[in-house]
Amino acid sequence: MKHAQLVVVGGGPAGLSAAAVAARLGVEVVLVDDNEALGGQLIKQTHKFFGDEAHYCGIRGIDIATILAGGAGQHSVETLCATSVVGLYPDRVLGLADRNSFRKLKFESLVVATGAAENAIPFQGNDLPGVYGAGAVQTLMNVYGVRPGRRVLMVGSGNIGVIVSYQLLQAGIDVAAVVEALPRVGGYHVHAAKLVRLGIPILTSHTVRAALGAEYVTGAVICRVDRRFRPVRGTDRRLKVDTVCVAVGLTPLAELLWQGGCRMLYVPELGGHVAWHDEYMETSQPGIFVAGDVSGIEEASTAMLEGRIAGARAWEKLNRRTRESEEVIVSSQLELDSIRKGPFGDKAACGKQRLAECAPA
Repeated sequence: MKHAQLVVVGGGPAGLSAAAVAARLGVEVVLVDDNEALGGQLIKQTHKFFGDEAHYCGIRGIDIATILAGGAGQHSVETLCATSVVGLYPDRVLGLADRNSFRKLKFESLVVATGAAENAIPFQGNDLPGVYGAGAVQTLMNVYGVRPGRRVLMVGSGNIGVIVSYQLLQAGIDVAAVVEALPRVGGYHVHAAKLVRLGIPILTSHTVRAALGAEYVTGAVICRVDRRFRPVRGTDRRLKVDTVCVAVGLTPLAELLWQGGCRMLYVPELGGHVAWHDEYMETSQPGIFVAGDVSGIEEASTAMLEGRIAGARAWEKLNRRTRESEEVIVSSQLELDSIRKGPFGDKAACGKQRLAECAPA
């Protein structure tokens, strides 16, 4: 059985940041990811990030993935790509499976940075070919160069919904409309404004009632909803589309944490069930850390900062506190606090506060 000081599960922005920091400090790190290439959601993101220089302002997500993967490689992180972690077993053993084999990996400390899964919503025909999650659409277009359809209805106006809508337009695909059940647009104004300038209607207080078609999507029915999100009679409207793209939020992928016996809490502001964790990203199980969307749904910038904290704290648990590890943790926590005080950080800040209030006595 192979042994590692620190195993990081997930090669997205959180996992790569954790692995790079821990390895730089001197920890032997094995990074496991089930994709062929490292980067997680970043490899799908062709838009430029904004914010400040520390958060890769002006750099496209696909290029940030390359930068972070290069940082992990520079510090001799052992990477196992196209490998799935299929179980967390007693005595700190992970089960790994690739296309050819199953093996075991024993660890001293673990960072779980598995990200999140897309939410689905119930509507007639939601199982028809042509109904996709926004992440699947991004993968088809931006990773494999495949158009998912010719004319799309986007469901959800959060950042993912409006960004993917714009990327669809860039790929030469028509966007019939963006529908949003809430009475306001959920994403950043700068992204939504691009769509409006291009003549794409963003219909707030609307939802999809049905995807039409016998064997695949040939149309969709949308309607208005009231304040309780109930369909308003007489407002049905048919759209001629061949694709329905659903972007209605994410749920943390926390199965490993359940298996590991971590204390789990349901926190709606963080996207669902998350493992309780302290300000150092350590769960109720000593030496098991979380970072990124699995600890609560936020942005890539916060995922990177949480990963840095988890990686530095893992070093401290395995070795000792040093000036360098302390500087990483303190500076990252200050940046997180600053982001969560912004206009789009209050939800996550509220969720993290709820976790803090549930700390063990």
